[in-house]
Parts: sequence; C-alpha cells; structure tokens
Amino acid sequence: MEFTIPQFIEKEAKIVGPLTFKQFAFFGVAVLICVFFYFVIPGTIFIILAPVLVGGAFALSFYKKEGIPLPELIIGFFAFIFKPKIYLWKKKGTPPKFLRTDEEKEKAIRQKEKEDEEKTGGPRVKMSRGSHLHDLFTQVETKD
Repeated sequence: MEFTIPQFIEKEAKIVGPLTFKQFAFFGVAVLICVFFYFVIPGTIFIILAPVLVGGAFALSFYKKEGIPLPELIIGFFAFIFKPKIYLWKKKGTPPKFLRTDEEKEKAIRQKEKEDEEKTGGPRVKMSRGSHLHDLFTQVETKD
C-alpha cells in the first residue's frame, strides 16, 4: 500500500501557547507601546490609538495574502519601490582576465615569436593575425 508523503511543509514552532515567536513579538511590542502611551498621552487619544496598534499587531501576526505573510509583503513592497526597475548594463573599465588589450596581445605574440626563434634557430613563418572579431565587437558596442 502506497502512502503519499506531504512535501514542502512549512510550520513554525509554537513557543508561547498557540503563538509562534514572531507572533508573540508583534503582540508584545504592541502591548509595550500601548502601556507607554497609556502613561504619556491623554486618555481619548489612547483609546483611539490602542486598538489601531493591537489591530496592526494582529494583522502582522495572522494575515496572509495568497499564502504570503504580511511582513514579507511589506518588505517586498518597499524593495519594489526603492530598487531600480530597469537594469542597465554598465561596461567596466578593465577587461576580464581572459581578454587582453591589443598592446598586451602584441607583446605576448612578439614574446612567443622570440621564444620560438630561439628554440628552432630561425624565424617562423608568420600567420595572418587579421580577425574580424574586433570589428564585430565594435559594431555590437556601438550598435552600428
């Protein structure tokens, strides 16, 4: 007999009664702020402000939209607002290590030719080094 095993189960541990640590922290902070406001601000403002704080703590603790908790939605909202919407490629001034500049290539080729001449005892037949890669690179960079 086959049994299906549930996967991707995400369940936080209950720390304080039926509340997880995050939920307890949200309620605890709201209660501490309410106690502070009780002694600092007038009673009518406190009566208006306390339910708003407790309601906010309740929403942060239990509200989920499409399975995503409210704190994650708020973080995602601010990340979307403040991050750039379009990624623009910015060419760096230094080429990668595997790419060399023309001067470095010429130095390396001349050095290799000297080493080959010393090994073989004479000049080597020169091969054409003409490549269209540099032209293609320029066309791609300038969009010609």
